Amino acid sequence: MEQAKKEKSISRHAWIVVFIGLLAVIGSHGFGRMAYSIILPQMTEGLGLNWTQAGLLGTANFVGYLLFALAGGYLASRYGTRRVILFSLLITALSLALTGTSSTFQTALVMRFITGMGSSGVYMPAMSLGSLWFASKRRGLATGIIGCGPGVGIFLTGVIVPPIVNTRGWATAWYTMGILVLIITCLCFIFLRDRPQESPAPPSSEENTVSSVPPEPRSLYRRKEIWHLGLVYSMYGLSHVIYSTFFYTFLNTEVGLSGAKTGAMWALAGSLSIISAAMWGIISDMLGRKWGLGLVYTFLAISYSLFFFCHSLTGYYISAIFFGLGLGSVPSIIAASVGDRVEPRLIPTAMGFVTLFFGVGQALGPAIGGYLADFSGSFRVAFAIAAFFSLVGTATSFLLIKPVLVETE
Repeated sequence: MEQAKKEKSISRHAWIVVFIGLLAVIGSHGFGRMAYSIILPQMTEGLGLNWTQAGLLGTANFVGYLLFALAGGYLASRYGTRRVILFSLLITALSLALTGTSSTFQTALVMRFITGMGSSGVYMPAMSLGSLWFASKRRGLATGIIGCGPGVGIFLTGVIVPPIVNTRGWATAWYTMGILVLIITCLCFIFLRDRPQESPAPPSSEENTVSSVPPEPRSLYRRKEIWHLGLVYSMYGLSHVIYSTFFYTFLNTEVGLSGAKTGAMWALAGSLSIISAAMWGIISDMLGRKWGLGLVYTFLAISYSLFFFCHSLTGYYISAIFFGLGLGSVPSIIAASVGDRVEPRLIPTAMGFVTLFFGVGQALGPAIGGYLADFSGSFRVAFAIAAFFSLVGTATSFLLIKPVLVETE
């Protein structure tokens, strides 16, 4: 009876940890990254920036994120996910508030770079929480819920930020984002724990599958299955960023749709993305990771292909719906796949490593798409290559082998 109560307590706290992980991602990616595009017009005017400088602020955020991806995962494996998430959230909160005090382009550039580092330090460890607290049969759902953070962040910033910018100005919007992230930091400090072993109950049976000898992080880099996951993840970076980068420009300038209709399509995709990560996480729990990844990549390939083949408003809306239903799902299933294959202590390091592949793909995607658009005179060719990359993701997903680590139930 006592053992059953302890196990029930662990299960209850596991879902609390997942919810806190979701809040952490909302803070780091929603308030830390997504708010920028809404605040940007007034911030650009207020600081007297040109559009090149405005773009560089976004680039600085991405560079900071990518540079800290591997380091954040490694530090979480070494010092614990809770410590790294708390420190990274605190850095994010301070950098957001200090962005509001910026009076020059150089200051804003440094703050956006630091915010990117903080976001990366939150995302990698947070996405590993589902794998640390749940066995394989529920791991996809757990990581999927946390993976809904960016979609929820897009929705919340769309509701919270515009009224503040319009009434109080862009600086106050950054102060508000900083305060909200600081509140989330406090909640993480109270409720977040690294693993079930930190609770009064005994460790889960899953821990019996790992050696008592602490594994070395460097051992990850010799595992073919981790490189394979990195390759699969890179296809998401290459493909989805082409679609998201040129979505508005294609529909507005090449197709001739109004800004209102284009914005409505993007809002529709963003709304659907709130549920997509959890939905595909459940599917991967039921069918297996390779089938979950393969199917979602096929879903996304259909979305990108419709922008190439279709010349109707209905087709464009269907494309946006498919994109929204697939957005955010690949990172969640990748996180669950890492948890299926890696010792618990090394999950954050492995997440950081495979995210490097995604980051490289995300950096190359817009350049490839832009070049093809210039070369062909149409963005449709760029969407065709995005569909091709997504289909490569489908093929490489189906080639994933059964995890080496087998959990005992």
